[in-house]
Amino acid sequence: MHRYPIRPIEALGHLCLALSAFFAAPAQAWGPVGHRVVAELAYGQLNPAARQQVDALLTQEPGATLGSIASWADETRSQETYAWHYVNFPRGQCEYLPERDCPGGQCVVAQIDRQLAVLASDAEPQARLIALKYVVHFIGDIHQPLHGSFGDDRGGNTYQLQADGQGSNLHAWWDSGMIHRHGLDAAQLVDELREEGPIRHDQQAGPRDWAVEDCRIISSPGFYPEHKLEAGRYQRNWWPTLDIRLRTGGARLAAALNQTLAD
Repeated sequence: MHRYPIRPIEALGHLCLALSAFFAAPAQAWGPVGHRVVAELAYGQLNPAARQQVDALLTQEPGATLGSIASWADETRSQETYAWHYVNFPRGQCEYLPERDCPGGQCVVAQIDRQLAVLASDAEPQARLIALKYVVHFIGDIHQPLHGSFGDDRGGNTYQLQADGQGSNLHAWWDSGMIHRHGLDAAQLVDELREEGPIRHDQQAGPRDWAVEDCRIISSPGFYPEHKLEAGRYQRNWWPTLDIRLRTGGARLAAALNQTLAD
């Protein structure tokens, strides 16, 4: 999800703008493809008890799957929920301080914990289904590096790029640009990532740790490219990181649901 509106590239003509709409228009975090990939990777790693409960909750919306609900939180976002999708750090300070970075619990770190608590509770099934939708989405969000990022450039949204001859920004490139350039749809990408096998991740880490991981990734040399992006080179350099974040997001979402829905 783009957290802030993207300014149009005024120098482009109407035809060029239409051709580049994929990059210029606001999109969801990871884009619908990335969110679905994280959710479907997670579903394949659920234990029987968690899968049974997930399936039972999804029966409230016939035909729904964990993948199909993965972008619901973007589709229904409002002024009240907008800040729930990300956390901002001061530039160069990759340490999560709740009073500074998440006042009032209005950030993705606090909301993951909050929604997991609702999911684990004896709340009404509809409330638990909504919590499940948020959990699926927010754990996807927090594994997109620019959702644990710097406030001074609005999570890369104001860092403008020219990529493959089209206007974009760094947040859009990580949301959808590199996935689109990779050339696979969600099902194909899930298959490709599954073939890489299980991914190791810190079982003791939680949302605040995941956000700090984001901050450290975006602080790495070369993450912020030249404004005229050499797309092929950037893709080669950073696709392995994107690959790992998708796979890790899926594994951690599964672990969270397995633990929360253990009984």
